[in-house]
Amino acid sequence: QVQLVESGGGLAQPGGSLRLSCAASGFPFRMYAMSWYRQAPGKERELVASISSTGDFRRYADSAKGRFTISRDNAKNTVYLQMNSLKPEDTAVYYCKVDYQTWNYWGQGTQVTVSS
Repeated sequence: QVQLVESGGGLAQPGGSLRLSCAASGFPFRMYAMSWYRQAPGKERELVASISSTGDFRRYADSAKGRFTISRDNAKNTVYLQMNSLKPEDTAVYYCKVDYQTWNYWGQGTQVTVSS
């Protein structure tokens, strides 16, 4: 069935970079928009970035704009989030999400910690 597996999280210094990956399976990945969300402790889960099925359209949260880049490789069923110029405020668990057949499917999340 639908499965999303995030990877690439870890510890980064302020100003550093991380590249998150989300490996998708169980649905026709090429046909669906994908999103990255994040959730910090005690905070609501928030949308970070979204990408259309073809990759032609991308949207970013204001906090991510100019620093993060969402991309996808439909041949590999993978969506990426390149995070540059990281800030401590980026610390959160990052989740990959797809809205497939009216249901939201989430990965297990990958922890990103930005600290000096």
